[in-house]
Amino acid sequence: MKNIKSIVFDLYGTLYDVQSVSKLCEEVYPTMGDAIAILWRQKQLEYTWLRSLMDRYVNFEKTTEDALRYTCAHFELKLDETLHRRLSDAYLHLQPHRDTPAALQRLRDAGFPLGIISNGSIATISQVVENSKLGWAFDDLISVESVQVFKPHSSVYALAETRMGLPRENVLFVSSNAWDATAAAHFGFPVCWVNRRNSVFEEMGVRPTYTAPNLETMTDMLLEQQVALGAA
Repeated sequence: MKNIKSIVFDLYGTLYDVQSVSKLCEEVYPTMGDAIAILWRQKQLEYTWLRSLMDRYVNFEKTTEDALRYTCAHFELKLDETLHRRLSDAYLHLQPHRDTPAALQRLRDAGFPLGIISNGSIATISQVVENSKLGWAFDDLISVESVQVFKPHSSVYALAETRMGLPRENVLFVSSNAWDATAAAHFGFPVCWVNRRNSVFEEMGVRPTYTAPNLETMTDMLLEQQVALGAA
């Protein structure tokens, strides 16, 4: 990690726990919370990929809302507009993973510029970050809105490189989503795959530069390398 000068994070799943919406889903639909949250997230991602392939971009909020409608229809659950709005808004109040705040603080203290690159709109990313009181951590919040296509399109990763203001080889890309880490590696970023679930990595011709079970371990690896370089 000796050439790393800044870090850009994926938001959904990497810094924030998308499964945290299951709490509200369970409150509204008892015994169904986890199942709803899992299928909702699956369809949310599928809709971003399909829309990118069809060249029919809509913002991430719309894909999230459409995925929720599909999920409730799949489980034959009643969903009126008031409830639809309430559940959709849960994605604005995602809980950070437990290791997120401390890892961000340590990286900031070490002087690394930090950014987020996300499928979410700028408004959504900002709300998620501010609602969790982590706005202090980031130098830039980067949305796919300006390129009108979702990850894993290469233009999204090019946008991250441009906005961070450094050559890609100096920007560490961090994601817990293996498909996202794969695309970033193909683009040329050094990549840390945060493998929170002890999963198997994708077989698409590249491997992550680093793998860590959580953000705490990733931060340890990076800071230890920086100390070693300083002592060299």
